Amino acid sequence: MHSLPLFHRIGGARVVVVGEGDMAAAKARLVERAGGIPCPETEAHHAKLAFVALEDEKAAEAAWLRLKRGGLLVNVADRPDLCDFTLPSVLDRDPVLVAVSTGGASAGLAKHLRLRLERLLPQSLGALAAALGTAREAIRTRYPDGDTRRRAIDAALQEGGTLDVLAPGSSAKVEGWLEGDAEGDATGVIEFTLTSDDPEDLTLRQARALGVADTVIHDPAIPEPILIRARADAVRMGLPADPPGDGLTVILHRAGV
Repeated sequence: MHSLPLFHRIGGARVVVVGEGDMAAAKARLVERAGGIPCPETEAHHAKLAFVALEDEKAAEAAWLRLKRGGLLVNVADRPDLCDFTLPSVLDRDPVLVAVSTGGASAGLAKHLRLRLERLLPQSLGALAAALGTAREAIRTRYPDGDTRRRAIDAALQEGGTLDVLAPGSSAKVEGWLEGDAEGDATGVIEFTLTSDDPEDLTLRQARALGVADTVIHDPAIPEPILIRARADAVRMGLPADPPGDGLTVILHRAGV
């Protein structure tokens, strides 16, 4: 992975926009939508981020150099080699933001991936996120143990769960989920034998299990592109190994090995 995905809060902060015309105006609108204040290069000493939107390549490079010397992180339009950061195509379900990036390789591809996701993710997703945010302290009170809390939330949000993320009415069920018998922790051991090294060949059940597993015990032959489908904080163990006894463990074998 060549970039570290981050969501940078710029509410009330100055962001330099160098340029004129439609391209610069588009950058300024993006800054304003995120709560930032577009400003000229003369105010660069107040800023940490900058956009350069100039058609002339030499002028763009000169502006990039000046801003870099001032300690700013700079994005130069249509010049990924001069970008400290790139702008993803963003799907907005406030407060949920889904960003799709190709690392500057193709803005068109990122846009069309985002358009496909637009059809999949309901507008109600934002309301569910807001309801969960409001209930944050109540959830911590109901599930004081961090691991238990995470597993209960996983079970509720999964497909068919009480708070299924794609179900339109899930946001209205958060309070009832907390008051009811909502333990639903994902526990036990699930064992798979994989016949392919391509993560696209994972079945839906395999991909979901990896996504919520607390521990992944795997054959050394299982490639990294499959293992990274698991949560980043999941414990990884090589076979042979015994399941830890709590939470959900996924055991991956490689056929023919």
